[in-house]
Amino acid sequence: MRIGDIEILPVLDGTGVEVAAEILSRPGVEDPWSCHLEHVEADGTLRLPLGGFCVRTGDRVVLVDAGVGAFDDGKYVGGGLLDSLAGYGIAAGDVTDVVFTHLHFDHIGWATHEGEVVFPRAAYRAHRADWEFFVAGENAQPSAVDKLSPLGPRLELFDADFTVAPGVDALHVPGHTPGSTVYVVSSAGRRAILLGDVAHSVVQLSERDWRVIWDVDPEAASAVRNRFADEVADTDDVLVAAHFPQMRFGRVVTVGGPRRFIAV
Repeated sequence: MRIGDIEILPVLDGTGVEVAAEILSRPGVEDPWSCHLEHVEADGTLRLPLGGFCVRTGDRVVLVDAGVGAFDDGKYVGGGLLDSLAGYGIAAGDVTDVVFTHLHFDHIGWATHEGEVVFPRAAYRAHRADWEFFVAGENAQPSAVDKLSPLGPRLELFDADFTVAPGVDALHVPGHTPGSTVYVVSSAGRRAILLGDVAHSVVQLSERDWRVIWDVDPEAASAVRNRFADEVADTDDVLVAAHFPQMRFGRVVTVGGPRRFIAV
């Protein structure tokens, strides 16, 4: 995907599998997926791509999220992110910046590997609220501690919106997690919004009240999803989330019916 002078590349690491009805639901509706069977497998599972996006802008190579890593628990299987980057001609040493949308295990997997930093030249950045929630707080998650602690001073924490690189801006949107952040890529009058886990399925961009079990603050997360979906509706802006099918970008349209996501 090109946004003006900026290139955005999907970087696949692996796949996760969940029972759709167990992770995404609509309050008060017993079987909401019955109206969206085209988005689930025949056995009712939802296949979730795992990975991130590489943004090439000027002399910067920015990796937004780092997949699940060399990991296999039977449901989530990763390990392909570095090969995916190599397929674009990008080596680990070429990456100048690694930024996280949030610090769930399937977004930080290649921050480090076996205690060593994976991207040796990169500056790493995460929102302070997520660090305090997942790493430094009383409910710290071992997976986050193990993956991120080896970064030491290489990891910069931020607590305000900022510009990562030319045409790449970080916006704090708490809801999914306390430090959940989206990255807006803009150039030549166009925008692409990298949602992180603001949405896990494209259905959430058409249905206003669907919820995912992993949202720390479901009301805030729903407001964020609807804010972005309404903001880009019927414009040339595109958006994407790492868990969308084939990690494809799309537009939100309302012409001829309810709000819906159309892949491009």
